[in-house]
Formats: sequence, structure tokens, C-alpha cells
Amino acid sequence: MAYTLNAKLGDLLDDPSAIQVLERYVPGISKNPVLRQAREMTLESLLAMPQAKQLGITEAMVTRLLAEINNRKRPAPPG
Repeated sequence: MAYTLNAKLGDLLDDPSAIQVLERYVPGISKNPVLRQAREMTLESLLAMPQAKQLGITEAMVTRLLAEINNRKRPAPPG
């Protein structure tokens, strides 16, 4: 299943391939203790928070990040 802006942060943080991409975009995000409290929030909800804007996290950035994560999760073609 592909991740969208309605995905919960916790789902991404539990996915090793998503962590690799997240860390490239926002270094240290997977180790941030504050995020434990936000695990049940959707990415869309997080984007609405002023702290996201302060960190430079935009909807365009998250859209690119999700596309990269979803491309990694796509099964390889047979053959």
C-alpha cells in the first residue's frame, strides 16, 4: 500500500526503507524523542503545525519524500 499525506508518522517510522528516505530529508528525525508523541498524527496534520514550517518541512517536500518511499516499496517487475 502506498503512503499518502493521510499516513501516520508512526507507520513511516516503523518502516526501515521509509526511515532511510526520511533521514535524508530531515536528518535525525527518526531519533527525535518528540516524535514519539506524534506517532498517531497524519503527515497532513504535522504539516499544519508551526514547528514543521520552522524546520522547513513543506507539503512539496513531503510529497517528494512519499514518492521516493513509494517507489522503493514497488515490487520489482518479473523476469
